[in-house]
Amino acid sequence: MSVLSDFRERYLVRFWSPLPALVALGVASAYYFAITGTFWAVTGEFTRWGGHVISWFGYAPEEWSYFKLIGLAGTPLDRIDGVMIIGMLLGALCAALWANNVSLRWPTSKRRLLQGLIGGVVAGFGARLAMGCNLAAFFTGIPMFSLHAWAFMLATVGGAWIGVKICLLPWLRTPLKVGSQASSLFGDAEGTRRRATVQARIGTAVAVLAVAFAAWRFDVSLVLGMAVLFGLLFGGLIERAQICFTSAARDLWTTGRTRAAYGILLGMAVACVGTFGAIALGASPKIFWMGRTRLSVACCSASASSLLAVAKPAGCIAPWKGRCISGWSASAMSSAARWWRSTGTSSARRWRCPIRRSICWRASARPVACY
Repeated sequence: MSVLSDFRERYLVRFWSPLPALVALGVASAYYFAITGTFWAVTGEFTRWGGHVISWFGYAPEEWSYFKLIGLAGTPLDRIDGVMIIGMLLGALCAALWANNVSLRWPTSKRRLLQGLIGGVVAGFGARLAMGCNLAAFFTGIPMFSLHAWAFMLATVGGAWIGVKICLLPWLRTPLKVGSQASSLFGDAEGTRRRATVQARIGTAVAVLAVAFAAWRFDVSLVLGMAVLFGLLFGGLIERAQICFTSAARDLWTTGRTRAAYGILLGMAVACVGTFGAIALGASPKIFWMGRTRLSVACCSASASSLLAVAKPAGCIAPWKGRCISGWSASAMSSAARWWRSTGTSSARRWRCPIRRSICWRASARPVACY
């Protein structure tokens, strides 16, 4: 019994070191590309989910230029990205439940809710301008030597510096509140044990549900089933290691901590080797062009604006799944706003003309993307 308790305390309750977890994510992302033929991405699929919601109200988003660009065919259960994201949510939920880490948490200052809302709006807006989030750029675009991903990475580091400077302004700082009463977090040891037992059982039930969901998708195709399994792995690693790409860039300018940044670099290096091997074996590379004017500026400004949003409120797209599941209300507010703004950016009629101009410009201008 002590062996099981030690195992649970060491691997299920304690948070993992981010460096080996990021290396594992780099390996998994390379295999994900080799097996599924697509890249590890999240925000594009969220935008498609928003398109499905919009269609419930009588609109036809499949006729809009933006959705013609990213595609809106099928349902989330039929798309690789859709089932992968569902797997990520289930994997993060299992990890949080097994760690007894699921509860409703409210920030000490209501200002954090507003910051999360505004940050989610800006982050969703920027991710759609850049045609992807940091997952697709760092662990797919850079390993494939796509020029747009390098611009995204440089803008991320610069945007983190600007975001930190802005968040240190007096009117954005969250006031510190010191209570006069002791915290009751560990006051009831018996209640904590009961809660841990209940959450562990629920986590096991969620794991069984996830396996059943993967088996159901395997019955449709091998690729969809594997996408679910990769999603479970991605979600579990991100939740246990508390990985956030943009927070790693922020920490460079605030505390000087570089461990997560080193882990990201190692993960990208490993992903480069694995992706190169997959392409050498016949996988089709996903190289995105980057124009000299409109879209190059959009890519850089989008990642910078995303950093302005996440430097303070709730982190990037990767960790908010685990934080929302764990009950962080500010992260839930930010994620809802990010999803809404991603949908709004793609569905607003005023964006049709710029997108059409970008497509026409793409057809007439010489791409500068390199491989």
